Amino acid sequence: MSELDQYDFNLPKELIAQFPLRQRTDARLLVVQRRTQTIEHSHIRDLADWIAPADCLVLNDTRVVPARLVGYREKTGGRWTGLFVASEGANLWKVLAKTRGCTGPGETVVLQDPTGRDAARLTVVARLEEGHWLVRPESDAPTYELLEAVGRIPLPPYIRGGEMVDSDRAAYQTVFAEKPGAVAAPTAGLHFTEDLLAKLRQRGVGIVRVTLHVGPGTFRPIKVERLDEHVMHSEWGMIDAQTVESLNGRRRAGGRIVVAGTTSLRVLETAARSGTLKPWSGQTELFIRPPFEFHAADALLTNFHLPRSTLLVLVRTFGGDALIRRAYEESVLHQYRFFSYGDAMLIL
Repeated sequence: MSELDQYDFNLPKELIAQFPLRQRTDARLLVVQRRTQTIEHSHIRDLADWIAPADCLVLNDTRVVPARLVGYREKTGGRWTGLFVASEGANLWKVLAKTRGCTGPGETVVLQDPTGRDAARLTVVARLEEGHWLVRPESDAPTYELLEAVGRIPLPPYIRGGEMVDSDRAAYQTVFAEKPGAVAAPTAGLHFTEDLLAKLRQRGVGIVRVTLHVGPGTFRPIKVERLDEHVMHSEWGMIDAQTVESLNGRRRAGGRIVVAGTTSLRVLETAARSGTLKPWSGQTELFIRPPFEFHAADALLTNFHLPRSTLLVLVRTFGGDALIRRAYEESVLHQYRFFSYGDAMLIL
């Protein structure tokens, strides 16, 4: 058995959630206690029963942009699909694209809006590595304004083959999303409502925000047999001085740092590589795998992740390999809902 094979498991297809629950807080919550090595069943609506007043909750306030692009090559009429990845300076976009045939610099792609109407044009500037292109939109509109007009919500392929419906615009976005830049949702954050956040604040729980713009690499499978050979994707994140002081203050007072999502955890642990949590911003390529030493996170709220993925490796590293293996077996046995629109696990 290879090192990667240890992170595989059997998942019935019917357990992959295709739509969110009508009420976000009705999601089930598998509570994993590392100290006692026990597993309990709860619900997101009861999260305040598991987080103490002295604790501080960390949320990722990135905002998912309608980054999925659909259109056709003007020269041939051939179908073209792409994913906006980032702005690259003066009116240039970096996109991840698929099309039949060879597309070269100077060629034009016509983008169609979600209703199927021609809505914008892109000129190919250069082809980059690993399926990425550099393109120039023929529009004076700001990038995110143009994406709102022509783009689609970039659902992962395991949700309806990536095809959005209108309700996904709200469902695949956290209620505290603020800073646009993500092409995938920080899915642990999807469970929160304004009422639940208010309930936690009333209990005395601190709530702070960090930012990590989730990139397409979050869905990239590990294709090597040894974890130390995997090249981790890079994502932009930040944590400011005020947030750092709030978190350090809560810890000094005996509280825990409860991190909502693997994306928030990557920000904190990147910012705490020295052993002390400090303000930070920039690109992170942090791959959390054994034997990783955690400096900033005391508890983790996270969804259930794909087999053989970097996120599953992270969660098993944080929660303890044998215990999280058992938790996943328990979640399948009790038919928890998996992945982005699914249920959650709280590791204490």
